[in-house]
Amino acid sequence: MSTLAARRRRPVDFWPGFVDALSSLLMVLVFLLLVFTIGQFVLSDALSGRDKALARLNAELAQLAEVLSMEREAKAGALRQVEELSASLASASSERDALRLRLDETSAALTQTQAQLESSQGEVARLVADIAALSELKQQLEAEIASRLADLEQTREKLTVQTELSAKSAAQVELLNRQMAALRQQLDEISAALELQRAASKAKDQQIEDLGRQLNLALADKVNELARYRSNFFGKLREILGNRDDIVVVGDRFVVPSELLFPSGSDELGPEGRRQLDRIAQTLREVTAEIPSSIDWVLRIDGHTDRRPINTPRFPSNWELSSARAIAIVKHLVTAGIPPKHLAANGFGQFQPLDPGDSEAALARNRRIEIQLTNR
Repeated sequence: MSTLAARRRRPVDFWPGFVDALSSLLMVLVFLLLVFTIGQFVLSDALSGRDKALARLNAELAQLAEVLSMEREAKAGALRQVEELSASLASASSERDALRLRLDETSAALTQTQAQLESSQGEVARLVADIAALSELKQQLEAEIASRLADLEQTREKLTVQTELSAKSAAQVELLNRQMAALRQQLDEISAALELQRAASKAKDQQIEDLGRQLNLALADKVNELARYRSNFFGKLREILGNRDDIVVVGDRFVVPSELLFPSGSDELGPEGRRQLDRIAQTLREVTAEIPSSIDWVLRIDGHTDRRPINTPRFPSNWELSSARAIAIVKHLVTAGIPPKHLAANGFGQFQPLDPGDSEAALARNRRIEIQLTNR
């Protein structure tokens, strides 16, 4: 009883339980703070990554906006260029139509001039025949007058020898004098007619000369017009083959090295040569489509070699090699759609060199193919 009473008299100690509970609460709070801190760190890192990504996207968007602005400016420039090219094309088309109209007028005038020339030539031939006949008649009359004068002189000598002139002799002398005067008058008339015929012939010669000059001018106009198409053709050829130092224009000829089209000592076109000839044929079709049908043009292909001799079963000399190369090019152009009537192949061997030297550079210059757009 005493022990139980003693226990009842001691107070109850709640502090250890309170400390344990408080410690547990503090641990929970520390854990929650740690979780919150880690969450804050992760969230901050995620937000920082998103900000960086957003900055990159803004930078890319700015670049795209700048590129779009440049594209818009380029499109505006291209549209302006297209408008300028359209205006230039319209101007060129009108100029071409005017040139074609002028060419048609020139061709009509040329045809009329040729007809006049043929007519004048026929008239001149008739005048020459008339002059020849008058000259022959004049010679006959002069011979007859000379014969009559000789007879007259003989008659006068006989009359002077006679001591007395009879009435019959005097009448004969008077008749002879009148005949001689008539013959002289006729001779003067023939001479005047002959001078008139000579003046008319001279006028016809002057007219023929004028017609020939007009014909030459008309032909010169046609040649000059073909030269314009030739210049356009050569310009496009230079664009196709590239600005090579060994591709040159000599006068009215476009000079291409043989090595660009053929292997050494062969007339077989290589793959690159066939490709270049196909592009040349395409360009030729585009240029010649604008040439009026009244211009009879032809594309000459001339083959040339260097002076080093060749002697094979296929090519006994450089003549055969240069001719075979020119013919091979012409055949390929025909298969590419160029009409054969507008093509010509020639081989000159080594006999028309561009460079008379013996160096490798000189020999390379002489191994060439010449292309010439000219009149037939």
